[in-house]
Amino acid sequence: MMLHPLDAAIALEPAGEHCWRGRTSADWANFIGPYGGITAAQMLQAVLLHPQRLGDPVAFTVNFAAAVADGEFTVEARPARTNRSTQHWTVQMLQDGQAVTTGTVMTALRRPTWAATEAVMPQVPAPSEVVREKFRGVRWIERYDRRYLEGDVPRSWEGQDSGSSRTRSWVRDAPDRPLDFASLTAIADNFFPRIWLRRATQVPLGTVTLTVYYHAGAALLQSTGTGYVLCQAQGQGFRDGYLDQSGQLWNEAGDLLATTHQLMYYKE
Repeated sequence: MMLHPLDAAIALEPAGEHCWRGRTSADWANFIGPYGGITAAQMLQAVLLHPQRLGDPVAFTVNFAAAVADGEFTVEARPARTNRSTQHWTVQMLQDGQAVTTGTVMTALRRPTWAATEAVMPQVPAPSEVVREKFRGVRWIERYDRRYLEGDVPRSWEGQDSGSSRTRSWVRDAPDRPLDFASLTAIADNFFPRIWLRRATQVPLGTVTLTVYYHAGAALLQSTGTGYVLCQAQGQGFRDGYLDQSGQLWNEAGDLLATTHQLMYYKE
């Protein structure tokens, strides 16, 4: 049986203590190198596979130090400190002995507590009521069934300020795949650059750092199954060559699965 494209991309082989070996996948190609979301998922996968892991991911930050080249890579995942219910990790992806990405992961044993959610999912049409986006552009876009509700990629690049960079869309893996931490991490990076929407100008840019906070545990992700994820993102500040965005991801039942924050550089 053929592996799902995401599972094939995040497949890692042991390569020594704390080390894993993998390869980039043409299915996830971006303008330069692979889609950042799949790189993040590959790094997290090294922690998920590690025999010393305690609990599930709670927070993950990945820093993109250089473009990932097509071909083999090594991921090093090391537990920096283990407490009774939390664990802190350092991770890095290496090519030719040089770090191309670095990161930190926090995992934890989740315990039932009082709970509330202030980031309430907006009222939007169901996925079945929204037309699926037609593929256009780079290869990784084919890996998602995306249905835009607001803030689609500009149809013309005329350089007019739209006044808002907010996007809302239903997203799930294509072909269907049950949601887990790796796929949720990849989906958290699916937003196209906010400055492209705000200015309708394709300026050169790239992600510098991406953080995902996981509000869902493994059981909630399992219950979400192959359903759609409502993804919302909006830029917060654009200045001196850098911009940031914040995002929220809910399942169809309205459960907050994750929040995400990202910093990008851009050029005029």
